[in-house]
Amino acid sequence: MDGWLFYALTAIVTLSEAVILFVLMYYYFVSFFGWKKHEERKDYTPVKRFALLTAAHNEEAVIRYHIESLRKLNYPAELYDIYIIADNCTDQTAEVARREGVNVFERFSTLRGKGFALEWMFNELNKMEDKQYDAICLFDADNVVSSNFLLEMNAKLKQGHRSIQGYLDTKNPNDSWVTACYATAYWSMNRMWQLARYNLGLSNALGGTGLCLEYSLIREYGWGATCLTEDLEFTMKLLQNGIKTAWAHDCKVYDEKPVYFSQTWRQRTRWLQGHWDVALRYMIPLIKKGIRERKWYPIDAAIYLFQPFLIMTMLVNMLITAVAVLFPEPIYASPITSMMPGWFWVLFGVLGYSYPMLGLYLEGAPKEAYYYYITYPIYGLTWFPVTIVGLFKHGNQTEWAHTMHTRGISITSLE
Repeated sequence: MDGWLFYALTAIVTLSEAVILFVLMYYYFVSFFGWKKHEERKDYTPVKRFALLTAAHNEEAVIRYHIESLRKLNYPAELYDIYIIADNCTDQTAEVARREGVNVFERFSTLRGKGFALEWMFNELNKMEDKQYDAICLFDADNVVSSNFLLEMNAKLKQGHRSIQGYLDTKNPNDSWVTACYATAYWSMNRMWQLARYNLGLSNALGGTGLCLEYSLIREYGWGATCLTEDLEFTMKLLQNGIKTAWAHDCKVYDEKPVYFSQTWRQRTRWLQGHWDVALRYMIPLIKKGIRERKWYPIDAAIYLFQPFLIMTMLVNMLITAVAVLFPEPIYASPITSMMPGWFWVLFGVLGYSYPMLGLYLEGAPKEAYYYYITYPIYGLTWFPVTIVGLFKHGNQTEWAHTMHTRGISITSLE
């Protein structure tokens, strides 16, 4: 092999390994702070007034159960109003919602997508001079919401938080191996990623549903989050203005996860398209903000935005390593790999695979969740093609990629 190619491959592999190890070790460090859930002083006396907003596109099969859970919230009925945005619906979503006695706003527009629907609804709320709200809560139509949701958000707002994300759970973890993988990922991340960041004083990430925003935030900064991951976009927009998102671990929103692989492929491709878009726009500005203000939380957010770049780095590293196995002589010499014996890296990989199970244990996940990890590597490997497709389709798709929801489950059966 030519000397220049040997040194070039060595440099590429060494740099990629350094990046991967830094990010992984940083995530492990942060996750340690999720091992313990600290008790908080909370004032649950209801005082805050809420507008509950749900964007729905052809959700006639599940919207009734969603509204039922909102009506059963353990919070004074006079302190919250329910608004359903029937967005470009061609089914009976609006009619079903009206029969449930809630406020229904129908929207028909060529600007399709959840972000656009919310932008439109915020403008409608601003026209209502007789309605004054302290905060808004955003949901998806397939969700069912825990009865203590508004009590917890009320308490968080009274603590001074302005942007809050609730616990995202799964209402159909046993429907297929795909929903099982989603459930185990969320249970682990809620504990080892979201709670850990909150305990450290870093910013959490808005998850698209089950979130609460002080209404004045919309008036001050506008919404403007209309990309395919409007939740991530608005999280970063707030961080640029020095506003961190808090975490409410004690109230849950149960989300319906895709049952079939084709559905999760479309959904995660949309997520990665949006993530690439937000990362390319916000990552560098957040790093600059952190350095300029000597604060770590913007840099931590930039590291989170780096995830698709990390996946691509891992893929390049894996491909070069696979090619190296086919050659009788070394095609590169990585100083990082050679620092430790082979058994160390095998152990490191095994621990990396099993470590998220600690999150399942701490969250009291059902015993079946540990068996789900048998199929989880398949789900994990699919992030490589999904990330590549998301990169190439980045910026090209603006339409709301709808996932069909059919799992009508009452909140009573979950609580």
